[in-house]
Order: sequence, then C-alpha cells, then structure tokens
Amino acid sequence: MTSSTTPTVPESIASESTLAASIDTVSVLCINANDPSGAGGINGDSLAVASMGAHPCTVVTGSLVRDTLDTLDFYPLPDDAVQQQAQAVLQDIPIRAIKIGFLGSIENIRVCAEITNDYSEVPVVAYLSSMAWWDGELIDDYLDAYQELLLPQVTLLVGAYGLLWRWLLPDRTSERPPTPRDIARAAAEKNVPFVLVTGIPTHHQHVENVLASADTIYGSGEFELFETEYIGAGDTLSAALTALLATEVPLSDATAEAMTYLDKCLEGGLRPGMGKTIPDRLFWVHAGDDDDEADEASEQDAGAAATPGH
Repeated sequence: MTSSTTPTVPESIASESTLAASIDTVSVLCINANDPSGAGGINGDSLAVASMGAHPCTVVTGSLVRDTLDTLDFYPLPDDAVQQQAQAVLQDIPIRAIKIGFLGSIENIRVCAEITNDYSEVPVVAYLSSMAWWDGELIDDYLDAYQELLLPQVTLLVGAYGLLWRWLLPDRTSERPPTPRDIARAAAEKNVPFVLVTGIPTHHQHVENVLASADTIYGSGEFELFETEYIGAGDTLSAALTALLATEVPLSDATAEAMTYLDKCLEGGLRPGMGKTIPDRLFWVHAGDDDDEADEASEQDAGAAATPGH
C-alpha cells in the first residue's frame, strides 16, 4: 500500500461527561446480520475489531441462514428492534466509529441512516457484500434505498470492483472498464468521500485493492490470490479498518494495515465445515502453537479419556 496524501476523516465523537472522558477503551459500533457459520456478519466483525485492540458493540439486524457453502435465506429483525439496540448502546458508550454490514430491509436501512445522521461526527465504514443469493427484486429495492438514504452518511464505502461498478455506474457505455477513480466519482455524487475498491483484476493470480476519492488515488495494494475459496473477507477487512479509524489512525495507514491483517487472516484460514475457508481473525493467537506441539503430543501419549456424548 503506497500513499502520498493522508485524507481527512470526520473527528471521533467527544463525550462531555467526566466518566466517559476517563474511559480509555475505544469502542466501535458494528451493525450487521448474524452469521451462524461464523464466516462473516456480526461474529466476524467482533473478532476483527477486537484483534485491532478495540471494543466491539454489536447491533444485530437479523439472521442469515448460512453455512460455509452458501447463503440460503435471511430473516430480518423489525426496525424498532434494531433502533432500540443502537440507542441503548449509543446512550451509554462513546462510539468512535461505525461499521455497517448487511441490513436486510429498507426499514433497517432507514433506521441506520437516522442513527448515522444523528452522529455525523463519527466516521462510518459501509461494506456492500454480494447478494446474489437473494431475490432480484429485493436486491433492487434494497440498493435503491441504500443509495438514497444511507450513502450520504457514509465516510468510506468498501466493496468488490464488479459489484460497485454495476451498482454505481449502471448506465456506463464505454468499452473501457472503469477505473477506481471512476467509481469514486460516482460515489462522490452520492456524497461518499472515499471508496475502497477490492478485487480489481491485474494479471494472473493477482488482484489489487485501491483507496480512492473523486480527486485522487490515495494508495493501493496488490495481492496474490489464494487457491482456496474464501468467504467473510469483506467483513473482516472493513471491520478491521473501522477499528483502526476509531483509534485515530489516518485513513491511508488504516487501509494499509487492515489489508495486511486480512492477508494474514486468509493465509492462516480455517475450514471448519465442508464448504469454503473462512479467515482466521485470531491468527496471532496461534503464533506460538508450533512451539508447544511436542509438549502437547507427549501429554496426549499418556492416554486421555475420550469426552463422552450426551
């Protein structure tokens, strides 16, 4: 990731209370769906935020029906349930940054837009994931509402190259593929100052991630594709980036660090089921495991009783 200029992001929320001012914990509000597989969603957000040294506060928008192979369905929570979750946290804990994932309904988009508007000094990172598993009409309505209501509140929009291109430049007729700045210009028309475009094809087995605004490219990073197919990478990247912004790391530096973190999460990925691999967001916890393998093996040789079932 190279950077020549450090973009400015909104200042973190400041608390006027003596008690809040004395609290050293940096808290991040994650608004996302539950993912029972642990591949992404609010579970992935929490682990990534904690790995960056911040405290995750979570608002659940509903639950995906998902395994490591595919997403099957989604059950949204009512908008008042989402609103009350957020209000309870925001009235109690000073929030330094907000990460938005899958909201699942137009009503929840509206609630999220109201929340972010009320806390306009807090940076907002929104990750737009693929919704190919969803009904086509629901996707169109969701994206229309997202663009109209929520995008004007977003500081940084994160999404895959093809997805952002099709969404933000639907009427593009040029045979030349759009550049990240073309996408950033389209986002700027919706008052989004920065975009992080991921998965831009470069050459064989490599992709590029680019941080851009309508005016310039702030940095980029090129990564070799792993042979394994992953799910949950986008939530991991955007949540880690949000936590770094919450600790007042400049946007260019936060993006570079978050991409390095994601690369290591993927390198040590987990395959807990029969499907795709998920990022190991706690790879750093396992760093010393190899050193202890010999001792663990000798203890196991002593013969431990098997754990019984129910």
